[in-house]
Amino acid sequence: QVQLVESGGGLVQPGGSLRLSCAASGSIFSFLRMGWYRQAPGKQRELVASITLGGNTFYAGSIKGRFTISRDNAKNTLYLQMNSLKPEDTAVYYCNAYATQDSWGRGTQVTVSS
Repeated sequence: QVQLVESGGGLVQPGGSLRLSCAASGSIFSFLRMGWYRQAPGKQRELVASITLGGNTFYAGSIKGRFTISRDNAKNTLYLQMNSLKPEDTAVYYCNAYATQDSWGRGTQVTVSS
């Protein structure tokens, strides 16, 4: 099974930016869809953004216009550029990849606080 490793999380002030990366152990061409989910304390995990092999993207309404998902097939890496961060964006962010089954990373913490 493919390994997914997230990085790029941290503490940022409201209005700031972060870029998350998700490095896959194998070729991401095998994934029909990749995405970022997040889970805040006491809440269910939710889909933030996804991108298909063909490049079609989906964004949750709460982050539309602020976050951008992209993939670098040559580097087998998925990204999430997060701008204009808000305290409500605080969560653990997980990378997901789907081929015939779901694969998950272990997550990276994003904290937005002054």
